[in-house]
Amino acid sequence: MTGNADIGVIGLGVMGANLSLNLADSGNRVAVYNRTPAVTEAFMSEVVEGQEIVAAPTLEELVEELSLPRVVLMMVKSGNPVDAVLGSLLPLLDPGDIVIDGGNSHYEDTSRRQAELADEGIHYLGIGVSGGEEGARYGPSIMPGGSPEAWPHVEGMLKGIAAIAPDGTPVCEWLGPGGAGHFVKMVHNGIEYGDMQVIAEAYDLMRRGMGMTPGEIAEVFARWNEGRLQSYLVEITAEILAATEDGKPVIDIILDAAGQKGTGAWTVIASMELAEPTALIAEAVYARIISSDPERRARSSRIFHTPTIEVEGVTIDDVEAALYASKIISYAQGFRLLSAASEADGWDLDLGLVASLWRAGCIIRAVFLEDITQAYLTNPELEDLTDADFFSGALGSAQGSWRKVVSGAASAGIPVPAYSSALAYFDGFRSPRLPASLIQAQRDYFGAHTFERVDRPRGEFFHRDWGEAADRSG
Repeated sequence: MTGNADIGVIGLGVMGANLSLNLADSGNRVAVYNRTPAVTEAFMSEVVEGQEIVAAPTLEELVEELSLPRVVLMMVKSGNPVDAVLGSLLPLLDPGDIVIDGGNSHYEDTSRRQAELADEGIHYLGIGVSGGEEGARYGPSIMPGGSPEAWPHVEGMLKGIAAIAPDGTPVCEWLGPGGAGHFVKMVHNGIEYGDMQVIAEAYDLMRRGMGMTPGEIAEVFARWNEGRLQSYLVEITAEILAATEDGKPVIDIILDAAGQKGTGAWTVIASMELAEPTALIAEAVYARIISSDPERRARSSRIFHTPTIEVEGVTIDDVEAALYASKIISYAQGFRLLSAASEADGWDLDLGLVASLWRAGCIIRAVFLEDITQAYLTNPELEDLTDADFFSGALGSAQGSWRKVVSGAASAGIPVPAYSSALAYFDGFRSPRLPASLIQAQRDYFGAHTFERVDRPRGEFFHRDWGEAADRSG
């Protein structure tokens, strides 16, 4: 028997619960299910008058509540739990029904599931949802991909719950087939890792290298949030550093061990597979790994006792410039990765559109993304973000401060892996000649891997008998 609910939501964790409420606020009739009845009961106690939400004790009853074609949104943990839910759900559905995975699934899993469900006549979408608890409740950034046939059926519903960009458009738009949506969300999360790391390094430089208090640093971040670094993460950083408990900075009672859920590492792995380095994101992931073992760090600090000294000759403006320049590099690397994946998988991603979806609702929302969107609108064929006049000019003007910060931090014994990595990447791609010629010669020497020559066309390969030291021509 067919019901009249517009969408069914499976999984009432923080994100699933808040998306359900958001959907109901937007005028949708919502049916919800959670495998733990107590969770469903707790959620239903929060439903207010006017929100059309009905609880289903079983998956079978959830499906019966839905109008045709049925639309089911899964908000469950990525990996095996998604496949388990699909295994129970699919026998209850009919051809033409739509299943949406709104979790952080790996994009290759999404591509596989779309193909498998297509064989059953079921349309499958993998959508990235960013914005955390507040975004899910009041308007997230939504990055949809998967079955093209499903998009017209759910477009209005998803755009209706999305955040609104400064120009009045919802930050939700079709990105492409297969795992396109989840890949874009994965890169978003990788960039988020990088953004958090460059902010943390600025804090560390001011705290240890300049002797500033958390309250003083909070004022700096609040000021930065009024300029070109204006963003959600800079805003909350100012609030975090200003917070006190029993007269002490809250930041000082938080263990310096950062966790992670894997999307940053996925981004780095994908970048290696696609030969597009996301070096800054990699350093952000490794920095969290190093932080996660405070006992080892304490032991090493006793063995290698090198007191941190003041960072000499570096100003707060220098730190701001290094942060901004490193942020440009991080986004440039991320967008190159998006382009490479799009070409490899045939997604035809619109990079300007991707940037526009991150302008509101998501964790990395920032005024900076307006500049990126404009760069791609100006030149849709832009190969590298650093080629755009706006960003190349910014990098050029930041060089002096950037180098001063990296060298000063190294002398002071303060790690700045993101700033250092970004600067090395910048120096690498602007160098017309790199020592890779030596590496390739070494490879040819011990493994006959051949090499190309600067005086011959690309694609012609040569091998040398390195046992003969005499110069040979030809």
